[in-house]
Amino acid sequence: MIQLDKHYEPEEVEKRWGQFWQEKNFYHADETLDRPPFSIVIPPPNITGRLHIGHAFNNTLQDILTRWKRMQGFNALWQPGTDHAGIATQNVVERQLHAEGTNRQELGRDAFVERVWKWRNESGGTINEQLKKLGSSLDWERDRFTMDEGLSKAVREVFVTLYEEGLIYKGDYIINWCPRCHTALSDLEVEHEDAQGHLYHLKYPFKDGEGSLVIATTRPETMLGDTAVAVNPEDERYTKFKGKTLILPLVGREIPLIEDSYVDTSFGTGALKVTPAHDPNDFEIGRRHDLASVNVMDPSGAMNAEAGPAYEGLDRFECRKKLVEDLTEAGVLLKIEDLNHSVGHCYRCRTVVEPYLSKQWFVRAKPLAEPAIKAVRDGSIKIVPKFWENTYFEWMENIRDWCISRQIWWGHQIPAWTCKSCGEIQVARETPHSCSACSSTDLEQETDVLDTWFSSALWPFSTLGWPEKTETLKRFYPTSVLCTGFDILFFWVARMIMMGIKFMDDVPFHHVYIHALIRDAEGQKMSKTKGNVIDPLAVMEEYGTDALRFTLAAFAAQGRDIKLAEDRIEGYRNFCNKLWNASRFVFMNLEGYQGTCQLDEHTEKSIADQWILSRLNNTTQEVNQALENFKFNDASLAVYKFIWNEYCDWYIEFAKSRLQEEGPEKIAAQNVLVHVLEAALKLLHPFMPFITEEIWQKLPKSGDSIMVSAFPKFDVANSNAEVEDAMGKVMEVITGVRNIRGEMNLNPGLKLNALIKTRHTDLEATLKKHSGFICELARVDQITIGSEIEKPQVSASSVLGEMDLIIPLEGMMDFEEERSRIEKELKKIEKDLIFLDKKLSNPNFVKKAPAEVIEKDEKRKTTLSEKQAKLEIHLKTIEQATR
Repeated sequence: MIQLDKHYEPEEVEKRWGQFWQEKNFYHADETLDRPPFSIVIPPPNITGRLHIGHAFNNTLQDILTRWKRMQGFNALWQPGTDHAGIATQNVVERQLHAEGTNRQELGRDAFVERVWKWRNESGGTINEQLKKLGSSLDWERDRFTMDEGLSKAVREVFVTLYEEGLIYKGDYIINWCPRCHTALSDLEVEHEDAQGHLYHLKYPFKDGEGSLVIATTRPETMLGDTAVAVNPEDERYTKFKGKTLILPLVGREIPLIEDSYVDTSFGTGALKVTPAHDPNDFEIGRRHDLASVNVMDPSGAMNAEAGPAYEGLDRFECRKKLVEDLTEAGVLLKIEDLNHSVGHCYRCRTVVEPYLSKQWFVRAKPLAEPAIKAVRDGSIKIVPKFWENTYFEWMENIRDWCISRQIWWGHQIPAWTCKSCGEIQVARETPHSCSACSSTDLEQETDVLDTWFSSALWPFSTLGWPEKTETLKRFYPTSVLCTGFDILFFWVARMIMMGIKFMDDVPFHHVYIHALIRDAEGQKMSKTKGNVIDPLAVMEEYGTDALRFTLAAFAAQGRDIKLAEDRIEGYRNFCNKLWNASRFVFMNLEGYQGTCQLDEHTEKSIADQWILSRLNNTTQEVNQALENFKFNDASLAVYKFIWNEYCDWYIEFAKSRLQEEGPEKIAAQNVLVHVLEAALKLLHPFMPFITEEIWQKLPKSGDSIMVSAFPKFDVANSNAEVEDAMGKVMEVITGVRNIRGEMNLNPGLKLNALIKTRHTDLEATLKKHSGFICELARVDQITIGSEIEKPQVSASSVLGEMDLIIPLEGMMDFEEERSRIEKELKKIEKDLIFLDKKLSNPNFVKKAPAEVIEKDEKRKTTLSEKQAKLEIHLKTIEQATR
């Protein structure tokens, strides 16, 4: 007889089956198979990464979809890979060099890049091993890296093609600059935070000596680069000054007063200092009015020679302090106001970003964005939840050119060469040997590398072999779905859509599922500084991987952030134990069973058998429909309810008496038990792969693994609403008797009599026909059902829809003792409620106490009030019985 261990120990089971699946190559997709394709590309984690709860969540959802589709018979490819993460990876290695007393400049570019490759080969695979521990069924044979040879070729092909079509250019532009990382940042790589700053009011005198204008600025150090003052042409306050020239304080430079409709008449004084080299809006004003651009800072954020000898060499914030002192002394600073404003920070090192004028490489985004907008509008790509489409349209319709050059060494070096003899720039797929203009061989390659997101934008087709026309690309592109977080909707998703349509002439995926954010139990964002981070690796160690995966799926409601606490995960570990124990019971009762998991259509089925088979069929429909619509929580909870509430709590109980007898009824019960257990395991497998494989392998089944077995299908012929209704009534009565037994504090082993009053003859017939179940599971000795039943004086009752359930209590309990117990408990509850009422009505407590403490007290008050109401009803019953 096959047996399961007494307790489920996940660690050994997970390791064993993880190795088994990989050894058997079950994760591998085969482009030569004639099956419908399902493909999904992983959002490539950074090679610097370690599995965090967001990774665990995203990859669990992707794995659920992949395992489900694979079991449905699809040729399922889940494409793995990692991202080279330019700035992040360079920072990791630079910190190592710093610890060794050196830096990248001393090492030199080639040696530094070689050092980063060494680090990547030694440490960059950590995240993949952690994903394997999670049970991620990625096709590891196809593992890609954004800087591997094939993807590098794709990157160069795309860059050169876009350049040749005029969609990539190099030019002067205001970019977001990180003085710490020494690189440009895209708008999306700048994280804005509210900060307390100041608004400085400065007096700029007119050249003719007749008065002055007052301007307001938050960054006075940039005034050293001012080349104009602008006012709105509609602002009548400044009409009389039209055409005048001002003198830039401390510097003495003559600057014109210009008119531009960009100026906000309501901000500050309505007069705007224009610094084209240090503000993106001023840069555009400068272009319109042909103003000079004076850059007063160096790449480290220190003031350069253009700032003047008094400030040259000072850090930008030190310069601000000195400048404020000098402006005050010169009588130029009129006042300083406090101002709460948004300040941009580097997403990697948190340094305040500086708008900076420099030569950069850009992608003209609007021509690429237009077909990408159309693809979502016409439904070629569906974003789920749909409300994210509005955010997508808003960003895409106001898209700016994309700065793609980064001043770092780790990444795809831009394939552009400058001739040192004539200045000609060549962009080429292969390294040129000589200048195309003058034939000089003195060529220097562009030192900048491409934005990491440039290579990531090609991910859905470059990983499948493009620019080669591979069978893999032909079979699996477009991919089926992309599963990702909302934070990279623009960083990555929008850019993949643009590049996919441009180079594949088709969308990169048909669905984009945007999952929510995982927060702590109180709804706070998780962060190391708050100490509220849940480490998935630690949780998997303690509760098992399946428990974590199921928790994440169960809480994955569309558009709603997840409040996650470890006790939730512990709760679903209990679900594992429930399934394990139920399976142990089944195996212990299969002695002599010669059948398989296939349902024997020839055996006679009891109504309980028919009921569980119908419920299995309808649950199968619920799960499939929910997963089709990316409702992971609905799918997981449907399986949970079926296994725990219906199979374990009800069907196994219904089957127990038949298992004690020899003969066809026992065989029929055994057959249904194993058939339903196998199907339930299959429904659960995408969510809990390890425990389901462990149990499935011990069933009398056929096949090598549950993960390549057939997923259950709904068949309308296998649903029986009449049987489900009948068994629903039976279970309602059993539950009613059990509730009365508990409320009246009756001994669990005490046999009761039950009276059921109903005027519905069909219901009466149903209950009479199946009264054996009621007697057995509710421990009822005698049951009387009819329309003329009189309620005994000493009894407890409950209204159950179209019937009244009555339990005679005469001789069943010591009423005086029970009265005393209830009165004592009611006094304690009353005392607790008075205390809670006083606490919650205290304004000082409500004002100062954390929200979670107040919520906890309010919940306790509600629970006590409900218990009080039940006990009062119970007491009333006792009092009536003793009159």
